[in-house]
Amino acid sequence: MSSLQRCLPWLILLLVLRGGGGGTAVAAAAARKVPAIIVFGDSSVDTGNNNFIPTIARSNFWPYGLDFADGHPTGRFSNGRLATDFISEAFGLPASIPAYLDTTLTIDDLAAGVSFASASTGLDNATAGILSVITMAEQLDYFREYKLRLKLAKGDARGEEIIREALYIWSIGTNDFIENYYNLPERRMQYTAAEYEAYLLGLAESSIRAVHALGGRKMDFTGLTPMGCLPAERMGNRGDPGQCNEEYNAVARSFNAKLQQAVVPKLNKELPGLHLVYADTYDVLDAVVRKPSDYGFENAERGCCGTGMFEAGYFCSLSTSLLCTNPDKYVFFDAIHPTERMYNMLADKVMNTTLHVFL
Repeated sequence: MSSLQRCLPWLILLLVLRGGGGGTAVAAAAARKVPAIIVFGDSSVDTGNNNFIPTIARSNFWPYGLDFADGHPTGRFSNGRLATDFISEAFGLPASIPAYLDTTLTIDDLAAGVSFASASTGLDNATAGILSVITMAEQLDYFREYKLRLKLAKGDARGEEIIREALYIWSIGTNDFIENYYNLPERRMQYTAAEYEAYLLGLAESSIRAVHALGGRKMDFTGLTPMGCLPAERMGNRGDPGQCNEEYNAVARSFNAKLQQAVVPKLNKELPGLHLVYADTYDVLDAVVRKPSDYGFENAERGCCGTGMFEAGYFCSLSTSLLCTNPDKYVFFDAIHPTERMYNMLADKVMNTTLHVFL
C-alpha cells in the first residue's frame, strides 16, 4: 500500500473538516464519537502543567510559543501547537488542549479535553525525580480527581459517558532512556538496556490498566521517536559526533516493537471493551530527519533556538539573538523538541492510525 493510500482517510477527513457546512457536520459527529481528548505523558504533550509546579523544566517564556495564537508562551515546548492540539481540532474539539493544573480554568473548560502531562517525566518515577516533575502515578491521581469533578459538574451519567467515550493518548518513555538510563548510573547498575525496557513496558501496561479500571476504553499509546537523532543526542554522540546515535534508535525500535506486538494485543484481549492502538511516529520522524528536503525542511540536525545543538528550556531564552528566522524550515525548535510544523505531521500519522478505530 502506498503512503498516499495509507494517508487518504485522514486527508479526506481533514479536507472535510476544513470545508463549509458539511465539514461542521462531520466535526460535530466526530466530537460525539470522541467527546474529549485526555492526555498523559511528557514534554511532547505537556501544555503547561509544569508552569504550576516548582521545577526548572519549563517553557512558559519567549521564544517558546512565538507562533501560538498571539505569540503567547503557554508552557508547550515548541514554537506553536503540539500534535495532540492538532488531533483535538481534527476531532471537532478545541484547537488546543488545556493543562489540568491551570488554576484559571474550570471543569467546564476541561470537559472537552485535558492534559495531565509533565515535561521531563517518564514511566519510571525515578525519571520524574531528576527535575522534580509530575510522576505517572500523580498524573493518574489527577485523572481520578478530574473524573470526580466531571461527574459533579455534568452529572453521573454524562460524566461517565465522557470518560468512556474519550480518546486517551500517551506520549512518554523517551526521558526514561535519555535523561535517566543513559545519563545516570543507578538504573544501569540495576538493569541491562533490555531489562529496563521490559520494566518500562510493565509500567506502561499498569498505567493503561489503571485508566481502563476508571472507565477509559479508547486509547492510543504513541511509540518512541528516533531519540538518537535529537540534536542534543547528536551533539552528545561520542562514538560518531554530529551523527544520530544509532544505539539509542535501536532501543526505541525495540521498545516500539514490543509495545505493538506484545502489550497492545495482550491488553485488548484481556480488558473488556478496550480499544487500544499503537501509533508509530518513529518512521515519519526518521524519514524527515534522514531526508528533510523531501518534506520541505532545510535543517534537521539543529534546533531553531540558539545554536540548536544543546539549548532547551531556559537556555533558549538566554540565546534569543540566535533564533532562526523561519521555524517552519526546521524539524526541531530546540535541541530536543519538534517545531509546530513537525508536530502537525506527527499528528497526521497518529490520526491515520486511530481513524478506523474511533470514528
